[in-house]
Amino acid sequence: MHALPEFPMRLTSLPIILTLGAALPAMAQDAARDWDLHRDARAETVMAYTVFDNGLGIAVRCIDGGYEAFMSGLPSAGDGEIRTLDVAFGEDELSPQSWNVGVDDTVAVSSFPAPFARRLRQGGRLQIRVPDGAGAGRALRYDLTLPASPTSIDETLNACERPLVDPRDAQLEALPDTGLPENLVWARRPEVRYPSTRYARGFAVVTCLVSPDGGLRDCTVETEHPREGGFGEATLQAVRRARVRDTGGLTDLPPVLASFRVNFVVDGYQTREDRERIREDRRRRRESRGSGG
Repeated sequence: MHALPEFPMRLTSLPIILTLGAALPAMAQDAARDWDLHRDARAETVMAYTVFDNGLGIAVRCIDGGYEAFMSGLPSAGDGEIRTLDVAFGEDELSPQSWNVGVDDTVAVSSFPAPFARRLRQGGRLQIRVPDGAGAGRALRYDLTLPASPTSIDETLNACERPLVDPRDAQLEALPDTGLPENLVWARRPEVRYPSTRYARGFAVVTCLVSPDGGLRDCTVETEHPREGGFGEATLQAVRRARVRDTGGLTDLPPVLASFRVNFVVDGYQTREDRERIREDRRRRRESRGSGG
């Protein structure tokens, strides 16, 4: 593969939610009203957003057919393209989530934007814990009251033809870091080919339902970056050829959800984080072969 000029993988966000700042605790500017809505027909963008009086902003948007969700005004993430945030809706317990780091490293971008948006539209309590957000070893915690969004968030989802309700969301929350449900391993791992693109870096996240024979069906590109890089379609093609199996010998598999993330990078452009990820992937492949997967 020819080396290509590097285009940063980190995502951008609109400055409209990046400008306000104050102190904790936080409430939305007006918890009684819907989220603010921004439309830009020329950029094919519909965005719903809300800003809190502590400077934290949350936005979801459909832009040129791609769906995104992001938070701004967080403590700086520093180096790295992924950061961990502990998130909980309502009275649920905090659970760790991996978020992508924006060009502005105080912005975090969701790997599963539509499921996140569907939770946001209900309004209510949202807790976010930022490890080391108040200094080394000191977490920063936000306890927010979200305004419900009976219209604005729905408009962004509809613009990208994303469902307003998806029963797969509950399964997604229960998935481990591997992306495969309990007792399932790869029988044939996805073999991804780098797409024909001008970008030297990119990523995609795909979810699928497991077929009874271990194949993957009803696959959806949850997010990809850059949107026009072809990384989502390349990942879809790979997972369609993949298969999973049950470690207990079950041959008629239930229609459970699985997720798969691919980080694309041209040789010579790897960061230290990329090299660590490659080593971890090789380790998992060795373990999979050792277990017969």
